Amino acid sequence: MPVNVKLNYLRIAPRKVRLIADLIRGKSVEEAETLLSFIPNKSALPLVKLLKSAIASAKNNLQLEPANLYISKIMVNEGPKLKRWRPRARGQAYEIQKKTSHIVLVLESKVKEKKKAKKAKTTEIVKEEKVEEKIEEKAVKEKPKFKPELETRKPKTEKGFRRIFIRRKPVG
Repeated sequence: MPVNVKLNYLRIAPRKVRLIADLIRGKSVEEAETLLSFIPNKSALPLVKLLKSAIASAKNNLQLEPANLYISKIMVNEGPKLKRWRPRARGQAYEIQKKTSHIVLVLESKVKEKKKAKKAKTTEIVKEEKVEEKIEEKAVKEKPKFKPELETRKPKTEKGFRRIFIRRKPVG
């Protein structure tokens, strides 16, 4: 069961938060937490806080083991911009956009995925074996009408410019 956690209206530009989010995507929870604790960027602190919140909710609400969790998905979207004005020369004013971010963090357990993957693999293998058996039966029943050995193949022609002369190195 995935654990979804959101952080809305973070007052850091999404471009800056995505740099840190890309580092922890797909990592285990423990590894991501240690990585974020040593990153000096301003956006690492709210991500650590969000990650700890997600771990706590997974542990208390869904009784999941924190050691088995990993970050399956982390998305950083753009939130609303705060518009501010800066005075400039000759009575002009330039707009300043103070950007905000919305972060969505999804944690999943490694144990469940392995079980699902094994079941899927066994069913796929059984299906492949059945298909191979049918193909073999058809091959035995049907005799080929033509002989591929007698068939002549045309040589591949290269498209485009073909070099006619060879450049020689100057003597000297």
